[in-house]
Amino acid sequence: MQRMTALFSAALLATGLMAGTANAQQAQDPAQDPMATQQAPAQDFSDEQLQQFADASQEIAVISQEYTQRLQEAEDEAAQQEVRAEANDRMIEVVENSGLDVDTFNAIGQSIQQDPEMMQRVQEMANQS
Repeated sequence: MQRMTALFSAALLATGLMAGTANAQQAQDPAQDPMATQQAPAQDFSDEQLQQFADASQEIAVISQEYTQRLQEAEDEAAQQEVRAEANDRMIEVVENSGLDVDTFNAIGQSIQQDPEMMQRVQEMANQS
């Protein structure tokens, strides 16, 4: 469940990143996920990994937008959970097809939140795709 929450948070971050907005974190309450409040250790990611992240993020942003609408239309909590699970499965597939594993994708997502230079590099990579 935590992996799903982390990936869904990364997807929301990706949506915000690719749209250039700062409100991507609004959907996640840090109190719900104690791991979200911990700082990720500084890591060096290769240009290839950052490009894979940028490419996957663009696809995830589309999925996230699609499922956000479906989530809002869901009639009850059970329907919302079903939509979240389906969205998460699709996002995991995109990440794995990009050549990254979910943990690396999430680590890059956390790192770019804390490193404006890395965020700029990923945005430039996304714009070149």
